[in-house]
Amino acid sequence: MPDLSAFIKAYDVRGLVPEQLSPEVAYAVGAAFAEDVAKADGSHAIVIGHDMRPSSPELSQAFARGVTERGLDVILIGLASTDQLYFASGDLDLPGAMFTASHNPAQYNGIKLCRSGARPVGQDSGLLEIRDLAQAMLGGYASLPQVQTPGQVGERDVLGAYGAFLRSLVDLRGIRPLTVVIDAGNGMAGHTVPAVLGTAAGLAQLPLHIVPLYFELDGTFPNHEANPLDPANLVDLQARVREERADLGLAFDGDADRCFVVDERGEPVSPSAITALVARREIARETAAGTEPQHVRIVHNAITSKVVEEEIKNAGAEPVRTRVGHSFIKGEMARTGAVFGGEHSAHYYFRDFWFADTGMLAALHVLAALGETTEPLSAIGGRFDRYAASGEINSTVADAAAATAAVQTWATETHAPIDTDTLDGLTITKRGDDGEWLWWFNLRASNTEPLLRLNAEARDEATMTTIRDEVLGIVRGSLP
Repeated sequence: MPDLSAFIKAYDVRGLVPEQLSPEVAYAVGAAFAEDVAKADGSHAIVIGHDMRPSSPELSQAFARGVTERGLDVILIGLASTDQLYFASGDLDLPGAMFTASHNPAQYNGIKLCRSGARPVGQDSGLLEIRDLAQAMLGGYASLPQVQTPGQVGERDVLGAYGAFLRSLVDLRGIRPLTVVIDAGNGMAGHTVPAVLGTAAGLAQLPLHIVPLYFELDGTFPNHEANPLDPANLVDLQARVREERADLGLAFDGDADRCFVVDERGEPVSPSAITALVARREIARETAAGTEPQHVRIVHNAITSKVVEEEIKNAGAEPVRTRVGHSFIKGEMARTGAVFGGEHSAHYYFRDFWFADTGMLAALHVLAALGETTEPLSAIGGRFDRYAASGEINSTVADAAAATAAVQTWATETHAPIDTDTLDGLTITKRGDDGEWLWWFNLRASNTEPLLRLNAEARDEATMTTIRDEVLGIVRGSLP
């Protein structure tokens, strides 16, 4: 019997198939989800989608059996991106389960769960209770009473409605013609892009020339891993953008909930820059509708670039800083009524999409921003990408707390006065005599591995490099 705590973590279920995530485990998780979440919320049914991995249909069907044997109905939407599943959950007002391991290699699969209205299920909102009940069921030391009437399984095609809904939020019909290379990575974007961007039969043609790259659905990922966060997986997209002399390139991860952007030169546009760009657009849309800008809130996590906070304030709106992770972003957006939220990892969240993340809607914003001007994307992105950043650097450590304390001592002794906060790990900010920030770094421990994650940023490359290397030297033990 597998130990579920080894692969049911803070935000989702993700494990090796079948050693960890088997049909038996999926059945137990489905029953526990139905009992602990869906029934507790008063829901009568659960909507289920799955990606293109070979194991996804069998696992999702086992999960569905667990649900129906608890007396709840199941609505199968079939092949879907994660944000398509969120759309179904929001539109139908039902809890949902998406079978995907996102960008993980082919031997993995997983489950992303949500409450009705696409509300998150994480370690603080039911996932640990689901895990414990499923573990008890698998171990034979807990059983659930039989229900008198099992639930029924039905099917619904929501792909067209999903595409129409996204297009209703960002109108691309009036933009200038654009050539766009899109790398689906053999993942679910190959299924959803045609439905959203007008290349599927029966849709009105948008002023876009789409150059598809790896749109064939293949959960073995024969061309490259569907993880655009790794620069090696952007190489084909970058080369094709230059070859086609395209206006931009878009890359999606395996379940198409994250979108990465490259400009007309094939150069990456950072997710922080995209966050700032979309934030400005959402603020402008709100103010055009009559909302005073100071009443518009945008959520960003603790390690996005300073440019995000600055651009939000420059537009007269209020930035709200929170911890890394979708449950924290979604929770803070719901609490504050924020219209948009962005993370350094290319997750983008929208109030008008049930506070859920959707890379496709972010892509529509980028296309609209570019298509409404004659400027190249490199010029637009450059305005939002004006500082030197390290990117996220992982270090394996024996004692994350001790390493963090050593870094804090070094920063205090070497660079005082400094600003310190512990919202999410340790963030140190150094300011100049005028009070403006000069550099900052964040050091936070992984929730699942013996890692410390470093993000550093400065106003120039030389300063960033110095701070980055000094912190890494302490973390990795090469400096006293």
